[in-house]
Amino acid sequence: MDRTLLITGATGTVSSALIDALSDSDLHLRALIRDEAKAETLRTRGVRVFIGNLNDPRSLPPAFEGVHDLWLLTPNGPRAPENNMNAIWAARRAKVERVVRLSAVRASHDAPTRSGRLHALSDHEIEQSGLRWTILRPHWFMQNLLNEAHDMAAEGEFRLNMGAGRLGMIDARDVAALAAKVLTDGPNRHHGKVYTPTGPRSISFVEVAEQFTQALGTPVRYVPTADSKLEERLLRSGVPRWIVEMLTEYAQAYVSGWGDFTTTDFQEVTGRRPRSLADFARDHAEAFRPMRRLHPHADASRHTGS
Repeated sequence: MDRTLLITGATGTVSSALIDALSDSDLHLRALIRDEAKAETLRTRGVRVFIGNLNDPRSLPPAFEGVHDLWLLTPNGPRAPENNMNAIWAARRAKVERVVRLSAVRASHDAPTRSGRLHALSDHEIEQSGLRWTILRPHWFMQNLLNEAHDMAAEGEFRLNMGAGRLGMIDARDVAALAAKVLTDGPNRHHGKVYTPTGPRSISFVEVAEQFTQALGTPVRYVPTADSKLEERLLRSGVPRWIVEMLTEYAQAYVSGWGDFTTTDFQEVTGRRPRSLADFARDHAEAFRPMRRLHPHADASRHTGS
């Protein structure tokens, strides 16, 4: 398959996993990144790097020239539709054939979250772009739990404002595997499809704690917390207010049961079952282990994401 793929958001969780998933493919990989300092790691993985910013449409043409397929991941924020618009405009001018876009779970014009409503605008633009397209709307990423690793390791508990909500959460590596399958199947097979990949079953955060207890061999407890308490903690750690309020909107939706569902989309496209939370906990156990308490000088910084 003599095709060139441009990957946006190339240093993020899903795009990085996508590069891994495509390492043995015939696709020629390009990456669009904002920071030259992060380029060398990608180059050592065989990726051709272009420096550009979806906020700046004038920076995009060199990266898009000669591209057949676009993996489109826009930063989460109020400018997301603008970023999507700039990418699609650059793609159309460069005669890109297909775009595979990472959207948000249950994105729609009446979604209970501002992120879901903004993603719906961009999804609609993709559908009307004249390009071949596929949209992925994955459920909550298991990798979000890595934000709680410090507390689990130090205190044996983690605090979220999800109440008793149940989620069909998915491993981001499986989102990447699904994207890789779509991108290597050719430009026509998945045209016009919207996939909502989830994990194998919907689970509560009490069950998450139980799975980590088994994986770590030490007790882990989930402590439901109020929206205001979590917002205060995130704001203190430097998370932008827009993101903090968006996360609260998602949490409130999940508490109401909005995320209590699974689909078979992943299995139908890839031919295998998605990873379970138990799989994720085992694979990432070292990040959560209580032995980290024995190293008081280790980096205990926290990285909070959506």
